[in-house]
Amino acid sequence: MLTVEKIGGTSMSKFSEVLSNIILKLGLHQADHYNRIFVVSAYNNVTNWLLEHKKTKEPGIYQKFVNNEDYGKALDVLLEKLIAINHTFRDIKLDLSTADDFITNRISQAGNYLNHLNNVLATGYVNRTNILLAAREILSSIGEAHAAFNTVNILENHGIKATFVDLCGFDDTEYLTIDERIHKAFQKVDYTRSIPIVTGYTKGTEGIMREFDRGYSEVTFSKVAVEVKAEEAVIHKEFHLSSADPNIVGIEKSIPVCFTNYNVADQLADIGMEAIHPKASKPLEMAGIHIRIKNTFEPDHPGTLITKNYVGEKSKVEIISGTPDVTAIEIHDPLMVGQVGFDRSIMERFERYSISYILKATNANSITMVIWDDDVRKELLDELEKQYYEVTVKSVALVCALGTNIAQPGIISKATHALAQNSINIEAVSQSMKQVNMQFVIGRKDYKKAIIVLNETLCLNNDEIN
Repeated sequence: MLTVEKIGGTSMSKFSEVLSNIILKLGLHQADHYNRIFVVSAYNNVTNWLLEHKKTKEPGIYQKFVNNEDYGKALDVLLEKLIAINHTFRDIKLDLSTADDFITNRISQAGNYLNHLNNVLATGYVNRTNILLAAREILSSIGEAHAAFNTVNILENHGIKATFVDLCGFDDTEYLTIDERIHKAFQKVDYTRSIPIVTGYTKGTEGIMREFDRGYSEVTFSKVAVEVKAEEAVIHKEFHLSSADPNIVGIEKSIPVCFTNYNVADQLADIGMEAIHPKASKPLEMAGIHIRIKNTFEPDHPGTLITKNYVGEKSKVEIISGTPDVTAIEIHDPLMVGQVGFDRSIMERFERYSISYILKATNANSITMVIWDDDVRKELLDELEKQYYEVTVKSVALVCALGTNIAQPGIISKATHALAQNSINIEAVSQSMKQVNMQFVIGRKDYKKAIIVLNETLCLNNDEIN
C-alpha cells in the first residue's frame, strides 16, 4: 500500500523516536520500508524564528526585513540555532559536517535573495506588498529544507535508500505553479526502491504562504498524496485526536477517537483544532483518499481514520473541543424584524475586513456572531456602531460537542443540563440541520470547566442518547 505521511514539527524535533517508531519500522524486512513518502515540517519553533510565533505573534526574521533592520545578523543567529539542532542528532548518525554545510549554504542563498529584494524595494519602483510576500516565501522554505535534508542523511547512514525531494526551488528559475512543481518532481522518483523525503514547503507562482499561510506543509502533503494516488494519507502528531484536550481533562479521561469523517474534521478546523488544514483535506476527500491521524509516540495504536462517509453506529458525542480566544459581536436593531436581507450590509463589512465568523445565531431583532480575538478591528466596530441601533462586544469562549451521529432527541438537553448543573450560563447556541456540531457560547472564565463537564457527561458516558 502506497502511503504519503506527514511528520509535524514537534515530532521532528524528537527524531530518534520518529526514526524507530515511524520511518525505519525496526524489525521489518528492508523492502518493507519503501512505498512510503514522507513530507516533513521544520523542527519545532524554527518557522516561528523565521516568521513570527504562531501563537504569541512574537516577531521573527521576517519582521526585521519588513522594518529594514539587520536581518543579516538575525540570519547568522538562526544559523547557529540550526547547527545546534543538528548536533542533537549526532547519536542517530547525522553527518554533522555535511548537514552543517547544507544549512549554511541555504541560509547564505536566502540572505542573498533578501539583499536583492531589499535593493529593489529601496528603488520605490515596485509594489512593496509583493516584495514582502516574496521575502516571506523565501524565509518559510528554510526550515523544511533543513529538516528534509537531515532526514535523508540520517536514513542513508542507517543503510536505507532515501531521496531528497526539494520543492523549495532555490536553484530552479522555472516558472511553475505549486501543482506543476510537485508533478515534475515526482516524475523521476521511484518510491518502490527509495524513501522520498519531501520538503513541506513548495515554491509556486501563486505563493504557498500567500494562499495557505502557516498551513502550507499540510497543503504540500495533500497535493503530493493526490499526485501519486496514495491509498492513505497519514499525519503523525505528538498527540491522539481525542475526546477532549488531555491537558484540560487529564490523560486518563481523554479517549482516542478511532473513526470520524471529513465533516467533523472541518468542524474542528473551523475552531482552530486542526486534525488537518481544511484546504488540504478537500483535495484528499475529493480523491477518495482516507486520512489517518497517528500519535508519533504510540506507534502501535491505529490512530484515527478519517473517511468521507463514516457514521458511528451509536448516537453519541465523540469530541468536545472549543477555544477561549473568541469575541462575540451582537447587533440589535428594532428595524431588523421582517426586513429581507438586513444582514447583508453586516456581511459586506466583515468581508471588507477579511473577517470570517465561526458562529452565527439570530432572532427577530438580533444577530450574534463569534469571531477570533485576533480579527477584532476597531474600525469595524466603529462602523457597526454608527450604522446600527445597539452593538455589544464581549470576550467569550466557545465549546463544541461534535460527532458523526448526534442527530437524535435529547442530546442538546443533556448538554445544556450538564452546563446548568455546573453554573455555566449559555450566552448563545448554534446547530445546523446536519447536526454534527453543537456550539455553545459561554463566559471565558468557564471554558476549562465546560470542557471537563461536557467530556464527562457526553463522551465518557458513551451510552446511546436515547
